[in-house]
Amino acid sequence: MTERYPNGAGAEIADLGFARLDLDRAARTGDPEVVFGRGKTPQQIVAALRALHEAHPDNAVLATRLSDEALARCRAELPGAEVDEVARVAVLGDPGPARGRVAVVGAGTADLPVVRECATTVRVFGAEPDVIVDVGIAGLHRLLAQRDRIDTADVVVAVAGMEAALPSVVGGLTGVPLIAVPTSIGYGWHLDGLTAWLATLNSCAPGVLTVNVDNGFGAGVAAARIARRAR
Repeated sequence: MTERYPNGAGAEIADLGFARLDLDRAARTGDPEVVFGRGKTPQQIVAALRALHEAHPDNAVLATRLSDEALARCRAELPGAEVDEVARVAVLGDPGPARGRVAVVGAGTADLPVVRECATTVRVFGAEPDVIVDVGIAGLHRLLAQRDRIDTADVVVAVAGMEAALPSVVGGLTGVPLIAVPTSIGYGWHLDGLTAWLATLNSCAPGVLTVNVDNGFGAGVAAARIARRAR
């Protein structure tokens, strides 16, 4: 069932009983609504993806933070869906031609779930992700070897845990717009990413923007929109 809000709000809503999907979001922002999987059953996630895909057949639609059961259900019941167990996401539909390139730079292998969530989001939101992994500053030569590749991107997303120094170092090497994603990876009393988050907020490199801990999705949305406008 769909309905429209009164008083000129102009939002078409698909009422699925457990959720009210905003079908006009793509018209307002350029991107369809995304399904946040945590707290939803596998059946609800599949139903929401189907409804969004039916409303936006020319766009890809995305579900994030999926449980093992939800990933399996998407794979079984949505044959055309792309399912990524590491990123814990599912994509239904074709994103279409990419506009702009986003370098998604990951410090370590442990950061891969956030890196891949970010890269998938970038692609679904209409830009090309260029994933560069395992270039943390403990081996600075690995990062410097990718400097030209990073510097020619339209946007950079730097994903790092531990002390999260990578965004500051990258910010000192390039003038490309840079979004930092602190992760909850680290030894000892890492405070679930608070250490990394505070480090990125207090970066000495100018122009570093920071999203919340492990928020590859939020960084991917912002980066894709910047890259699209840049092109």
